[in-house]
Amino acid sequence: MRDSVSAAPARPEPAARNPMTVALVLVAGSIMATLDQTIVNVAINRLSAEFTAPLATIQWVSTGYALAVAAVVPVAAWAMGRFGAKNLYLVAVTIFAVGSLLAGMAWNIESLIAFRVLQGLGGGLLMPVGMTVLLRAASPERLGRAMSTMGLAILVGPLAGPVLGGYLIDEMSWRWMFYVNVPVAAAVLFLAPRVFPADEPQPRRRIDTIGVALMSPGLALLIYGITTAGEYGGFPFVQVVVPLVAGGALVAVFVHRGFTAPEPLLDLRILRRREVGAAATLLGLFAAGYFGAMLLQPLYFQVVRGESALVAGALGIPFALASGITMQVAGRLIDRFPPGRYLPLSIAVGIAGFLLFRAQLDTDSSYWGLCAAMLLMGAGGGGTMMPAITTATRALTPEQQAGGSTTVNLINTTAMAIGTAVVAVVLSTLLPIAGGLQALHGLDPAAYAALAPALAEAFRGVYLIAPVLMALAVIPALFLPRR
Repeated sequence: MRDSVSAAPARPEPAARNPMTVALVLVAGSIMATLDQTIVNVAINRLSAEFTAPLATIQWVSTGYALAVAAVVPVAAWAMGRFGAKNLYLVAVTIFAVGSLLAGMAWNIESLIAFRVLQGLGGGLLMPVGMTVLLRAASPERLGRAMSTMGLAILVGPLAGPVLGGYLIDEMSWRWMFYVNVPVAAAVLFLAPRVFPADEPQPRRRIDTIGVALMSPGLALLIYGITTAGEYGGFPFVQVVVPLVAGGALVAVFVHRGFTAPEPLLDLRILRRREVGAAATLLGLFAAGYFGAMLLQPLYFQVVRGESALVAGALGIPFALASGITMQVAGRLIDRFPPGRYLPLSIAVGIAGFLLFRAQLDTDSSYWGLCAAMLLMGAGGGGTMMPAITTATRALTPEQQAGGSTTVNLINTTAMAIGTAVVAVVLSTLLPIAGGLQALHGLDPAAYAALAPALAEAFRGVYLIAPVLMALAVIPALFLPRR
C-alpha cells in the first residue's frame, strides 16, 4: 500500500499556485490603475474647461493621485505582514473602486482631487502587493516571464485608455472615465480569492510610526513646493522655498532612518546591494522623465493641433502598442541577457524616440512622423521599466521580498509624481499667454490660431526634460552586471 501511494503520479499544480494564472488576475487589477491614469491624462484639457481651473490646479487630479500612491506604498510591507498579501490586495481593490465611484460623482475640482487621493490610497497598494503575491508564486527562473505577463496591464491600459477615455469624454461625460473602473474591480474581487495562493505566516512587527510621519508629509510638502512654483512663475519665493526645503529635509531624514534604524518602515539597506541600488536609481530617473512626459502627449494634440479627446487618445495607440509588445519580449530577454548590456540599449531607443518626437513638434507636422517617433518612445519604455523592476527584485530573499518590492514601487511612484509635477510647472511657465491653459479656452478661433506656433514652441521646450532624465538613467545602468 505504501509503495502504491509513493508511486502514484503527482497531482497537477492547482490553479491557485500557477504563477501565470496569478499573473493574469493581477493584470486585471492593474488594468484599472493604468486605464485610470491614461484616461485622466486625456481629460486634463476638458477638466480645465469644465471646472474653469488653471493647469497648476488641474494637474493635481494626476499629482494628487500619485502623491497618495507614494504616501501609502511605504506601509505596504508592514501591512502585508500584518494582514496578509492576499487580504490586503482585496482591500486595495475595494478602496480603489469606491474612490472611482466617488470621483465620478465629484461636484467641483476640490472634491474631484480629494476622491482621486482616495483612489490613490487603494491604487498605491495594487502594484507592490501584487508583485509580492507574484514573487511568492513564481520561481526565480520563471519570474521574468511572469513579470512580463503582469506587464500586459501596461499594454492594455495605455492602449485602450486614451481611446476609451476620449470616447467617454466626447460622447458621454468625463464622469464615466471613473465609473468604468467599477465592473473591473468587481471581477477582480470575484477571481482573486479563488486563484491567489494562501498567505504564508510572516513575522509581525510594529509599524514605524516615525517613518510614516516623515515620509508622507515630506513628500507632500516637496511636491506642493514644486507645483506652487508654477503658480508664482518661479522658485525664488518664500511660498515655494519653505515647503521645498521642509519636504526635502523630512524625506532625507526618512532615507537616513531607512539605512540605520533597527526596524525602519522600509529597510533601505537592500539598496546597498549593487544590483538592487543601481536598478532602483535607473528606475527613478527613467520613470520621472518617461511618465512625466505622458501628461504632455494628449495635451499637445488637443491644445496645439486642436484635436478632440477621442482623436488625441487614438493618436497615442502607437506609443502604447510598442510599449506593451516590447515589454513582453523584454521580460524574456532579461531572463537570458545581462542587464548591464541590455538596459543601456533599451534606454537609448527611448531617448531617440523622444528626441525625434520633439524635433517634429509643430502646428502642421506629419502625424505619420510623430507616430513613428512614438513607436520608438514606447519601445524604449516597455523595454526598460519591467526589466529594471525584475533586475531590482530578482536577487531578494523571501524575507526581503515584501519590503524590496515596496521600496522599488515607492521609488517608481515618487519619481512619477515628481516628474508629472515638474512637467506641469514648466509647461505652465512656458505657455505664451497670461492665465495659462485656462485662458486658452476663452480665445476666439483667430486669436487661438495666431498663438499656435508659440504654443508648439512651449511644448518643444518641455519635451526636453524626458530625454535628459532618461540619459542620466544610463549611468546607473552601466553599473549593472554585464555577465
